[in-house]
Amino acid sequence: MNGAYYTGKYRNRFAEIGIPEEEIEKRKNEIFETIFHGPEGEKFYFEFGDDMAFMEDTGNIDARTEGMSYGMMMCVQMNKQDEFNRLWRWAKKYMYLTEGREAGYFAWSVSPEGVKNADGAAPDGEEFFITALFMASNRWGDGEGILNYRAEAEKLLDDCINKEKRGEGRSMWDPDNKLIRFVAGVDFTDPSYHLPHFYTFIADQTSNKENAAFMREAVTASRDFLAIACHPVTGLNPEYSSYEGTKIITPWDGQSHGDYFSDAYRTGANIALDYSWFEADEREKEQSKRQIDFFCNTIGKDNWDGIFAVDGTVLEGKALHPVAIVATNAQAALNLEGEDAEYCIKRFWDTPLRTGERRYYDNCLYFFAFLALSGSYRANWD
Repeated sequence: MNGAYYTGKYRNRFAEIGIPEEEIEKRKNEIFETIFHGPEGEKFYFEFGDDMAFMEDTGNIDARTEGMSYGMMMCVQMNKQDEFNRLWRWAKKYMYLTEGREAGYFAWSVSPEGVKNADGAAPDGEEFFITALFMASNRWGDGEGILNYRAEAEKLLDDCINKEKRGEGRSMWDPDNKLIRFVAGVDFTDPSYHLPHFYTFIADQTSNKENAAFMREAVTASRDFLAIACHPVTGLNPEYSSYEGTKIITPWDGQSHGDYFSDAYRTGANIALDYSWFEADEREKEQSKRQIDFFCNTIGKDNWDGIFAVDGTVLEGKALHPVAIVATNAQAALNLEGEDAEYCIKRFWDTPLRTGERRYYDNCLYFFAFLALSGSYRANWD
């Protein structure tokens, strides 16, 4: 058990390549301040009323459970309880579903005015909500009502696992194969939703023994899935896939979403964080090596802003989120040594936050990569 989760020793890769620790800490705080309290055109956290706030997807002009839960994770990692509570209050008031087959989940898209754009949920938000709430309980203790973080996490986790068993709708995890669904109503997945590091943490936190056992099965299932979803040469993965890691056709647009694009970037970052925390599956380190080799050697260091088939074929068009590619490649290098890994980390350090209308997604992944590479993306604190 050599992972940082057990030792408490989270690597600071920036310091390892010679960047002074005070400069790293200063930059980390500046990123948080820019995202949460910066000027118009740079921030995407907006206060709402006296005690709430939301994270705006600036490319789509809505608030998503993805971004709300990401914001809460950023806040608990940075020890920012006021911002955390504001986001959670907004999510519970405007996103929480109280009726229908998905009651107990959160509407995945809501307007900045608090009007639901959808009556269904996307489980990447629920996963981050649950994990961030357990972390908040550990870091700050529990309050009253919806600020009883642990009780809120336990309730949401139980709904995500057991709605199907109770005949109340579809669960977020397939009850048979233990893989996370793309949305509750379909039988395919998104590789970037697979977070075995979070699942292990959740299993250790929940007081429900059956739910803990389920999450431990989900850890193994997701690690096995990621081993087949990522290409054996390039390390690239599809944006959405079957449970076997192959292309699927999505019913709402007739497209396959089978290329390395947008959502897919998160997968390599997640794999590296899982290995950093737990060092439980050597396949993950090999996957990171393949990804870094593809971007540094196969495609070349000047060609990262394209769209790629998972076998590495260069497709027509340019990436919608080029800064996110730089950030997630750097995070994929978290556990690797050598010139290519150092190049990815240094290139990321030298890359500024994105500005403009598409800044939300890129800068979320940017900040998570910065937290991971500075040794600040943690499952536990002293």
